Amino acid sequence: MRTTLTITACLLLVLLCPVAPLAQRELGARPTESGGPLMPEQAAYDVTSYDLALRVNPREQTISGTLAARARVVHPTEWFVLDLDTPLAVSKVSLVEQGRAHPLEFERRGGKVWIAFGRTAQPGESAEVRVEYGGKPRVAPRPPWVGGFVWSKTPSGADWISTAVQMDGADLFWPCKDHPSDEPDEMTLRITVPSELVAAANGKLTGVTKNGDGTSTYNWHVSTPINNYGVALNIAPYRTIEGTYRSVSGDGVPATFWVLPENYEKGQKLFAELFEMLAFLEKHLGPFPFRADKIGVAETSHLGMEHQTIIAYGNQYRPSEIGFDWLLFHEVGHEWWANLVTASDWRDFWIHEGFQSYMDALYRGEKRGPAAYHQHIAALRRNLSNRQPLAPREARTTTQMYFVAPDYVNSDGDVYNKGAVVLHALRYLVGDEAFFRALRRMAYPTAEMERITDGRQCRFVTTEDFRRAAEAASGMKLDWFFEVYARQSQLPRLVSEVKGDTLTLRWEAPAGLAFPMPVAVKLGERTQRVAVSTAPVSVPLGGRRPVIDPENWVLRRED
Repeated sequence: MRTTLTITACLLLVLLCPVAPLAQRELGARPTESGGPLMPEQAAYDVTSYDLALRVNPREQTISGTLAARARVVHPTEWFVLDLDTPLAVSKVSLVEQGRAHPLEFERRGGKVWIAFGRTAQPGESAEVRVEYGGKPRVAPRPPWVGGFVWSKTPSGADWISTAVQMDGADLFWPCKDHPSDEPDEMTLRITVPSELVAAANGKLTGVTKNGDGTSTYNWHVSTPINNYGVALNIAPYRTIEGTYRSVSGDGVPATFWVLPENYEKGQKLFAELFEMLAFLEKHLGPFPFRADKIGVAETSHLGMEHQTIIAYGNQYRPSEIGFDWLLFHEVGHEWWANLVTASDWRDFWIHEGFQSYMDALYRGEKRGPAAYHQHIAALRRNLSNRQPLAPREARTTTQMYFVAPDYVNSDGDVYNKGAVVLHALRYLVGDEAFFRALRRMAYPTAEMERITDGRQCRFVTTEDFRRAAEAASGMKLDWFFEVYARQSQLPRLVSEVKGDTLTLRWEAPAGLAFPMPVAVKLGERTQRVAVSTAPVSVPLGGRRPVIDPENWVLRRED
């Protein structure tokens, strides 16, 4: 039910490298489309719950299942349209009424299943549509960036299976409304696997059923809203490392790390590190959002992903020169930036990746000191493309925001790097107290919401929400800041000139926009903050050599 309706004219580990920031990455494959303008037939209903029963067959690399989608009609419609990847076939569709299933007519139109109600469903009506389907799901060619099913083997030769679908959408393995603006209030997963394997998924484990045919069914229930791409399967002969995390809220939260048996001892060390990361994130952002379910990590053969309460970890326990496992921290932080707060359209993808990339920089500073923080930000600045706005106003797909046009195969990294550096510049502008208050209120708008665990704490956000949070925290008007840094592709240029004993500064902003961004100028041992705009401002030097923006707080063109 967690939804925002985007009505058209007719009415979502990528990941940050630990040594150098994300630069253009040649993936050699393009994801399928996810998100974009929401078609009227899908805007006409609001999902309230999903129930997915799925059998995974490692030997044949096939899946078969039934998806029950419960929804509320919000606009008159004759159709119930779900997304499902083309390699998967639909065998039957039913409408469930008073416990009885009635067959419905349907047709496949590319990656969508058009289901006919046979009449016009009216606003306020509820419907339960059941879809039976199966086949060989798309194999991920480059997980997690280009996704699908990941069929692999553990070092001992056992089956090791996972899903990674952020870029492509959850319809790669189950029928759903593949748009970030609609999340169910709850979700049930019933995952059947060979009995020698364990199926770890989102939410809370409610039971395991031995089926008597060499398979077991793992029953999971997600009690809060969840974004579609955050639904994940992790299947292997896992061992579990378990504990209880004491949240800043006072709650004891069950925590589990599903590790390969071969890596059990390494996993125990990383599990202890996880709790330190959570404490840091809670200090700045408020309580762990999903205390009613669990804190979960599953070892995977691909690098990682922020699946809600079951993040994927595939960094192979590498020794870290920076004092922490960067991959684990990045994905855990997404429990706030992506899962607690979710972009209602992929045009605001940077709220997921840029915000968490900034938290990565903060944690480096926590572990290695302020110099490490500034060095990391400087490295991010060297890897910006500035080829498109960070947060355009028009609807976008995942590929449009994450990959470089026109082929959409190579990543440009701006939703990560530029997003983080924009936050760095905002911190300088408004000051630490206001900045960190804005971050926390972006995660939880009120202190009361920090105490909620029933799902009402989850919400959709846009760039405008953050502008309002930053303005409320700072008491400043910041529309000009976001107009230049988020809505324009090109960066502002700081024009400086020294004549005689005077430094002259002025801004050249894209599209001739206003840009009253102050700049620090160091003269000898003293640093002063100079109010600079598009009109020239003079700074007397007193015979001293100026150093402009000595700590590189302000994001600008370097030419």
